[in-house]
Amino acid sequence: MDELDAALLRFLQEDGRRTNRDLARELGVAPSTCLERVRSLRERGILVGFRGEVDLAAMGRGLQAVIAVRVRPPTRKVIEDFQAFVERMPEVISVFVLTGSDDFLLHVAVRDTDHLHAVVLDELTKREELADVRTSVVYGHHRRTIITPG
Repeated sequence: MDELDAALLRFLQEDGRRTNRDLARELGVAPSTCLERVRSLRERGILVGFRGEVDLAAMGRGLQAVIAVRVRPPTRKVIEDFQAFVERMPEVISVFVLTGSDDFLLHVAVRDTDHLHAVVLDELTKREELADVRTSVVYGHHRRTIITPG
């Protein structure tokens, strides 16, 4: 990865809807060069997609929480089955599979505390493999939107 690739990634992370012509003009390269570089970034698996970012509060899901979960027994099948279950839950934004005292961290976005309570008590605790669950409400969340090469 060279400086041109890094600049392309930065510009596309700032605004994934930029046209190839706009990117080429910003970078001072020919549009064909720019197009080939973007293709190469995709083929190498560095640039994996483009998506729209949403405002959770505007969608009626303004309360976020992180839920730490332990499952038992900690076998591959139990972990994979639980992961598949939580990935289907519409409230779950991210699933982190961990080492250490917790097996999962679930980042959820819900309407309000009643909805959060229902997710934990009505959805998660119905799973037989659930050994422990701890919920923390998120007061603020900042996600880095531009990732630079190593």
